[in-house]
Amino acid sequence: MKVFVMIMALAVFAGCESERKKKEEEKETEESNMVKMEAPGEHKGEKVQGYTLPGLGHGLLQSPINILSADTEHDGKHHITLHFNDKFESVENLGHTVQLNFEEGSTLESDGKTYDFVQLHFHTPSEHLIDGVTFPMEMHIVNSLQNQDQDKPEYLVIGILFKMGKENPFLKDFIDKIPTEEHVKQMLPVGSVQMGDLLMEVGGKSSHFYYYKGSLTTPPFTESVNWHIMKVIQEASPEQIQKINRLEGNNARHVQGMYGRMVDSE
Repeated sequence: MKVFVMIMALAVFAGCESERKKKEEEKETEESNMVKMEAPGEHKGEKVQGYTLPGLGHGLLQSPINILSADTEHDGKHHITLHFNDKFESVENLGHTVQLNFEEGSTLESDGKTYDFVQLHFHTPSEHLIDGVTFPMEMHIVNSLQNQDQDKPEYLVIGILFKMGKENPFLKDFIDKIPTEEHVKQMLPVGSVQMGDLLMEVGGKSSHFYYYKGSLTTPPFTESVNWHIMKVIQEASPEQIQKINRLEGNNARHVQGMYGRMVDSE
């Protein structure tokens, strides 16, 4: 009888131990699934904040941000004037993004400063949020301040958000020319890619963009960027957006804290 009781006790103990290990494994799996995809520049193995929550580290002027339209200030003091030649040198598959390089000669004037067009690239999904809304794609037109101190570079970046809709003529010009292999550059014949119609909405003095001081969204996260996020949302077909996403993956950095910064509505 004593032997029987002992066997039963061991069986119950083994069953409890098995159930405990099962619950521990389920908990570990759950915690593992909660670890978000690492944004560019984050430490390996670090659990980062969710995509729509402010990140930590790197400074107090970081980008991207969640723009709350009701909290913006209307002052109308920031303007953009374009001197654009509509000429591209090449398109590159950099692995982490698709990038078009401008030929020299196109410039932009803003707040008494002159910037050179350098390149444009894509993020899928969008990095900036408007009132908590994420868009499937965002394009950044990167401009560099002329004759600047290379130790303290300054940039003006125009952010254009895309929603799914009709086919975008600008994307159609080059999307089939993007190399499928990573770190490969494809030269573009002069006039083969045109974005003049798209940029017509950027120039002028009408109220059509959000402005704030921020940073690059990729390493080294330099905090010297004048951000201009266009209010008009562009359209691109689902196929166009999905093709770029297949090439570059999900490469959006999560939103950062405001730390007292204001966003101007222009």
